[in-house]
Amino acid sequence: MTDYRIAEAAEVLGVSDDTVRRWVDAGRLPAAHDSGPTVIAGADLAALAASLVDDVERERTRAGSVSARNRMTGIVTRVVRDTVMAQIELVCGPYRVVSLMSAEAATELGLEPGVRAIASVKSTAVVVERP
Repeated sequence: MTDYRIAEAAEVLGVSDDTVRRWVDAGRLPAAHDSGPTVIAGADLAALAASLVDDVERERTRAGSVSARNRMTGIVTRVVRDTVMAQIELVCGPYRVVSLMSAEAATELGLEPGVRAIASVKSTAVVVERP
């Protein structure tokens, strides 16, 4: 399973490190505080990211710095796969991005909820890569 440090989670969600810390302290985002840095399970981060897509708090993110032509780092929140195709949903900052690709490509990239990925958007095509 993929784990994220506070700064990585903040980058994926498009919020500040302090916002992620507040969410952890408030119990909104589960985190492990054992030995070493605080880490957040990828599946927990994906669940929060998916819930934030329509949340009013998204208005306070750095949405103005992202263009539809950019490569946007995000977190995979959902994967629907059949024998031929896969639908990949990511949350990249305040944006929800959906990509269709071959099931084989999704498997080779190791795409599953909680995994960090990059959405490259150009015209009507969305290319998903692993960082």
